[in-house]
This record gives sequence, C-alpha cells and structure tokens, in this order.
Amino acid sequence: MTTNAWFQIALYMVVLIGCAKPLGSFMARVYQGERTFLTRLLGPVERMLYRLLRVSPDEEQDWKQYAGAMLLYNLLGLLVVYGLQRVQGLSPFNPQEFPAVPAYLAFNTAASFATNTNWQAYGGEFTLSYLTQMAALTVQNFVSAATAMAILIALIRGL
Repeated sequence: MTTNAWFQIALYMVVLIGCAKPLGSFMARVYQGERTFLTRLLGPVERMLYRLLRVSPDEEQDWKQYAGAMLLYNLLGLLVVYGLQRVQGLSPFNPQEFPAVPAYLAFNTAASFATNTNWQAYGGEFTLSYLTQMAALTVQNFVSAATAMAILIALIRGL
C-alpha cells in the first residue's frame, strides 16, 4: 500500500476513536430523554410531528403497538423504494433515461434495503437513476439502521 493509503487509514481511525466518546454520550442522553444541544433546534419540529401524528410523548406503547408501528413503518419504506424504482423512467433526475426497474428486481432491492441486508443484484450506476439512488436507497440505508437501533433500545429498556 502507498503512504497515502496508510495515512488515510490512520486518519480515519483517529477520527473514529475521537468521535466515540462524544457521540456515545450524546446518544445516551437522547435515549434517556435528556436535553441535548439539538433540543432547542429540533424540539419544535418534534412537537409539531407529535401533534400532526396525534402521538402523546408521555404515553408508552406496549410491545404489540411497538411491533405493529415498526412493521408498518418498514412496510411503507419498502413500498416507497419499490414504487420509486418502478416509475424511475418517468421521474426527474434521470439524465441517462433509465427505464423502470423490472418488478422482480425492484421488489428484491426494496426488500433487501428494508431489512438492512442491502443485497444488490444489479449495477446501481447502470440501472438506477440519481433520484432512485438518493431518495430510495440512500434514505433506506439510514432508516433501516435507525430502525434497528430503536428496536435495540426498546429491547434494552424492556430487559
């Protein structure tokens, strides 16, 4: 390997280790419902979403409600990813004019990204438009991992 490659690995490790403690402390405060530096900025947005969705932040869910909400949320994500792939031939941000992804491949991709396995049976840059890659796959990469973290926290709280 080149000197530059070793430098990049070392820099990555320094940044990763340097972020571990502050990020871990921040996540612990968020999971415990304490105030953070983002509370002032995102608190009003959170309260608006609670009102819009008719959710009481003080009311706890039992395991059946929690499981149902998680399954519904993931199902909606799966359907959005599937739908974006199926209509990508008509969508904007498709300068290569890729056609719609075939139904079997769109479902396979949507299911794999919804379950955080991210198995891809295609060449993304030769099959998917920019919009599909941005609004479907990139968002689902974050959302599926965030869902897993929320489930883990619920499991820890339950234990």
